[in-house]
Parts: sequence; C-alpha cells; structure tokens
Amino acid sequence: MLIKTTRLTLPEQVVQQMEALIESGEWPVGKKIPSEPELMEMLNISRNSLREAVKALTHTGLLRTKQGDGTYVCSNSALGTMFQRRLQKTSLLDTLEVRFAIEREVAWLSAERRTEQDMEKILFYMEQCESLKKSSDLKLYIEADLKFHLAIVESTGNQIMLDLYTHLIDVVKESIVSFLGTCCQRLQTNMHQKLVQAILAQQPEQAALAVQEDMNELRNIFLEMK
Repeated sequence: MLIKTTRLTLPEQVVQQMEALIESGEWPVGKKIPSEPELMEMLNISRNSLREAVKALTHTGLLRTKQGDGTYVCSNSALGTMFQRRLQKTSLLDTLEVRFAIEREVAWLSAERRTEQDMEKILFYMEQCESLKKSSDLKLYIEADLKFHLAIVESTGNQIMLDLYTHLIDVVKESIVSFLGTCCQRLQTNMHQKLVQAILAQQPEQAALAVQEDMNELRNIFLEMK
C-alpha cells in the first residue's frame, strides 16, 4: 500500500516507496504501474516530483516507459539490473568463471546445510535432466539444468547468493545454448551425479571439487571452440 509522503520536495521518498512495491512483488515484473494521475493522488505529490522519481527508477533499470502506453516494471532488483549490464559487456569465459566460483561455494554450503526437503527437490530436477539428456531440444534441457542448480542454491538458505546466481544465469543461458551445444549437455549430466552424491553424503569438499572439475573441462571445451 502506498503511503503519502510528508516532504513533497524529496522525490527520493517516492523512489523508496516504489522500490519497496517492486521488490515485494506487489508490482511484479512485466506489470504496468498505476498511471501518473493515480500515483499523484495516491502519494499527494506534484507531476514533476513523480516524473523525477520515475526517471530515477528508469535509469536504474527497474522501470521502462513505453511511449503512449505507460510505465512497466522490468526488473525487481536494481543490483540485478546493474549486474546484468556489466555481464553483457564481459566475455562468456569470464562470466562462466564467475558462475562456477559462486557454484563452488554454493556446493560447499549446500552439503553442509541441505535438508531432506531440499534433497528431494534437487533429486527431482536431476532426474528431469537425466530424462532430457538425449533430447534434441537443448534449450529444454538447459532450462531443467538451471532449475537443478537453482534448487542447490536455494538449499544454502543464502538469499543474496540466490539473487546473484539468478541474475548471472539470465545472462549466460542463451550463450550456453549458442556456444557449447551438446557437449555442455553431456558434461553437465556427468557433473550432476558427482555433485548430488557429495551433497547427499554431506561432504562439502567433494561437492566443491565436483564443481571445480566441471569448470576445468568446460574451460577446455570453450578454448577448443575459439
């Protein structure tokens, strides 16, 4: 619910309220926010103050204005948006190295912290990947693979780690499809089994090692394709 501001000369107050609505999911990604007149009435602010706040949120990547249509939420995290912009200017190899650096720590923490419920979810998505490994639809396989890895990240209980990994994956997903093809599918499937066994046995060192071995092989494949 929007709260009327008391210092109408400070658009930052409006920015904070709108950010809170976006981050909480009350204004979900893809949704059009209320019109200018509606927001002006809700917040009891001037058009200029509102436009300044919207401009600031557009600059950070949370909002996008479509001429003649309205303003839409395009991200639920300013940090995530900035992270994605930076990654888009980075080589695929550098991005993959960052991904696996995160995954090593995630694997270690998952092996220490995972619950039985977490394990059920991880095993479910691993089985999905296994059933799709011979599929000609590589994109469908990679979607299942990402869900598998996200389930492991979730098992750490670290929300910041989950946010970072989610935004990182959004950037590299299509690149994996384009550059790595079926070799990635074969490699990821083999790594899944070692990683899951280590997490199941609650062996942090072995879990991290499984990720490191996968990164080494993936780096070699990437370099061979250049």
